[in-house]
Amino acid sequence: MVGQIKTWAMELGFDDCRIAIAKQASHADLFHEWIAEGKHGEMLWMERTPERRCDPREVLPGCKSIICLALNYYPGRSPFPKDHDGGYRIARYAWNEDYHDLIEKRLREFDEKLQTLDGTQRFYVDTGPVLERDFASDAGLGWNGKSTVQIHRKLGAWFFLAELLTTLDLVPDAPFGDHCGKCTACITACPTQAITAPRRLDARRCISYLTIEHKGSIPAEFRAAIGDRIYGCDDCLDACPWNRFAEESRDITFHAKATVFEKRLRDFLDLDDEGFRALFAKSPIKRIKRTRFLRNVCVALGNTGTWEDLPALTRAACDPDPLIAEHAAWAVTRLRERLSE
Repeated sequence: MVGQIKTWAMELGFDDCRIAIAKQASHADLFHEWIAEGKHGEMLWMERTPERRCDPREVLPGCKSIICLALNYYPGRSPFPKDHDGGYRIARYAWNEDYHDLIEKRLREFDEKLQTLDGTQRFYVDTGPVLERDFASDAGLGWNGKSTVQIHRKLGAWFFLAELLTTLDLVPDAPFGDHCGKCTACITACPTQAITAPRRLDARRCISYLTIEHKGSIPAEFRAAIGDRIYGCDDCLDACPWNRFAEESRDITFHAKATVFEKRLRDFLDLDDEGFRALFAKSPIKRIKRTRFLRNVCVALGNTGTWEDLPALTRAACDPDPLIAEHAAWAVTRLRERLSE
């Protein structure tokens, strides 16, 4: 049965498939501690029903196994056209379409196949109450790195995790073990020291959190460290030596979207709500909406912009939205100070 399931996974385009036993998550205690310390920031949904998050049997009655899946999304080194100067960074997973839509379609098909084996399933791609990295590690689908990002011996860190909770009683795979060794490259690379110790992350300091999940004003102490990043951050992934094994995804859906990356950084400030929705219609960036995205753009321009960017920032400082106006005003001051030194 397991052989058939793994064959289906490959046919559906997944790059690896392994099986874990349904039980309480290995790091449930650390998760509770992390929540109690408030290191999840504004991600309040993580506080809800922690018992469900820590034990898949609370999510799916009769759950016996977890089918853990990996999908390579590595889109290459640069998203920009050859004649483009670059000047900003977007996390690689968001270079094109929203991975949730793509993977959930495949999981739905997978579920239908498993039903023919008399299984009942619930499936997720970081959308449900499952500590997925614990179960992926249990199944040997890589291991949890010191950055807290999952690492795969063939895919590096550039892959999505997904899982199907199932009532099928499947033979589990063996763990692969921790292969970070003494390396601390990810910890050193973090611009805001968000990785406070091996496998300890303070989300409130993380650039991915600050540019995506955080809804308000970005704390002044982190704005300079954000640099040219306008959505997410890949620094801890880029630093991982295991990524030397990474190969570009065979799925062109993850390759850079030309209509986004042909733009210069200041061009984004010209987007109204309708223009923003049109440009990022199928992108994960759409969920932070125009206000937060332009907030991020203003910070990046303050850190990296030139005198040519000043008029666009000055206009943005008069934006009706106070969050955009605040960060644009900060960026004007920051840019002037930088270029006048």
